[in-house]
Amino acid sequence: MNRSTKERVVAELHEKLKDVNLAILSGYSGIKVKDITNLRNDLRKADSELKVVKNNLLSIALKDTEFTLLDDHLKGPRALMMNFGDVVEPTRILVEFAKKNDRLEIEAGVLDGRLLSKKQIWALAELPSKDILLGKLLSVLVGAQTQLVTVLSAVPRGFVQVLEAHKIKKEKN
Repeated sequence: MNRSTKERVVAELHEKLKDVNLAILSGYSGIKVKDITNLRNDLRKADSELKVVKNNLLSIALKDTEFTLLDDHLKGPRALMMNFGDVVEPTRILVEFAKKNDRLEIEAGVLDGRLLSKKQIWALAELPSKDILLGKLLSVLVGAQTQLVTVLSAVPRGFVQVLEAHKIKKEKN
């Protein structure tokens, strides 16, 4: 790779990193090309991208971004997963792949300017997706409104029932 190509790769990667929500660094040594291709395709569906870049080029691209925290983990062959949308789904895809293929070693990640350990990344993969969390929040909000309406209507309803019982009692007498 000549110098101009390297500069172009670094510039493109640096520009992409400006839009990234989550970046995860993984070791990929010994994984078959077919498996990496399948992983890349799955990640693309989750609005993410898996890049294999030389460590020195990646280190240069990470400068002046919140992802410089990954610099200490650039030892050996590394792949960088960059996410541009919901952070849970691609993390789940990466962790599921790592469970099936022990050669993928999740090293570290950065989310919102914070360094994530392997353990934290695995915990992130266990969270429900953003859509599911929003659905749960919506059901709680709707449930609270329903309970409020039920409580507020209990007094008038009780009053009407007392009046109805009094009317029936008067009609019997």
